[in-house]
Amino acid sequence: MSVVQTPWQAGTECVANYDFQRRTEQDLEFTKGEVLTIVAVTRDPNWYKAKNKGGQVGFIPANYVQKREGVKSGTKLSLMPWFHGKITREQAERLLYPPETGLFLVRESTNYPGDYTLCVSCEGKVEHYRIIYKSGKLTIDEEAYFENLMQLVEHYTNDADGLCTCLMKPKLMEGMVAAQDEFSRSGWALKMKDLKLLQIIGKGEFGDVMLGDYRGSKVAVKCIKNDATAQAFVAEALVMTQLRHNNLVQLLGVIVEDKSSLFIVTEFMAKGSLVDYLRSRGRSVLGGECLLKFSLDVSEGMEYLEDNNFVHRDLAARNVLVSEDNIAKVSDFGLTKEASATQDTSKLPVKWTAPEALREKLFSTKSDVWSFGILLWEIYSFGRVPYPRIALKDVVPRVEKGYKMESPDGCPVIVYELMKQCWHLDTTQRPSFRKLREQLEHIKAKELYQ
Repeated sequence: MSVVQTPWQAGTECVANYDFQRRTEQDLEFTKGEVLTIVAVTRDPNWYKAKNKGGQVGFIPANYVQKREGVKSGTKLSLMPWFHGKITREQAERLLYPPETGLFLVRESTNYPGDYTLCVSCEGKVEHYRIIYKSGKLTIDEEAYFENLMQLVEHYTNDADGLCTCLMKPKLMEGMVAAQDEFSRSGWALKMKDLKLLQIIGKGEFGDVMLGDYRGSKVAVKCIKNDATAQAFVAEALVMTQLRHNNLVQLLGVIVEDKSSLFIVTEFMAKGSLVDYLRSRGRSVLGGECLLKFSLDVSEGMEYLEDNNFVHRDLAARNVLVSEDNIAKVSDFGLTKEASATQDTSKLPVKWTAPEALREKLFSTKSDVWSFGILLWEIYSFGRVPYPRIALKDVVPRVEKGYKMESPDGCPVIVYELMKQCWHLDTTQRPSFRKLREQLEHIKAKELYQ
């Protein structure tokens, strides 16, 4: 089979829709759900040459696999697309018109703040069932109790259990797409049965990060309880489907089939966060070449985001992870948005955020460049907290008057000059990530030939 160029180019990821057993020694066996990478295509459009995660290469049938696509920007994904928030009883009844038995939605209760209401169309009229919180769980009849709204809806979808009818058809909020459907359609939905959770490796505000095993490969798994906070992580996963670069932590997939938790599965970064790596090893272990490499790694990942019109908004050494083979990769895309999007500034880390972003909510690649300058300072100070000996409340006023941190001990003058370029109050004077990457490469080349 000779190779020709076609629409599925080398490097394209695909996911198996079925098991495939090889028929010749040249074929590559795989199982349903396995992620493969196209190496090349053949003259026969029914076959591709691909490799699996173990690096084995062989031919695969084109109709057994589905191309993995980034979820389109602007898509509004919801774990609960039938949840309409604060709408009135009358608005709910209008949304469920014309009457269709089993058509339903859930809204926030107007008469009992903090509770919910399940609205169901049944035989020409709409019934409203109050959902109350009792001992931290949700219930309608104080007989069946549920951890969250998704579990409740699933229960009454399978069994009317005292309601006028089973829940048959969700009334989707306008513009919303069910997260499960979209992740499945685009090839990012993984199966819970293929994942083993092994041990906790980190704790976050919204859930644990665990070491897992997915089909024999080590993975990191964010486990988020399926409640209102889980929605923010769906947005993070959506962004990650669109990003593919060796210096960005790679999304492997999302598990949304479990009604109690959302699981975001990413590549496992064995050496943890960059800030912990720097602090635990320090000056006696890490030389200038290593620090420069980490700086260059991050600049390459950020240049990719810049080229694709994404703004990270939370760049810091704590949000960069280090792989087994010492590659630094940008992670934590929870605040990452397209460059045009606005941002609530109340949760932003003051010491890492550009003054214009804090003051006027003006986020751009240039505000990420400011944060990159702070990250460079963290790298060359071996993980120290920025603005040492300055009270948090005094940081912004001093910075806005032109204050810049002093160079970390032992930092090359040329690298400190880069930091100061990143900290120009005038955003137009800050370099692009492409320029930063080129300058870091120039520094590296000079060091090699000294």
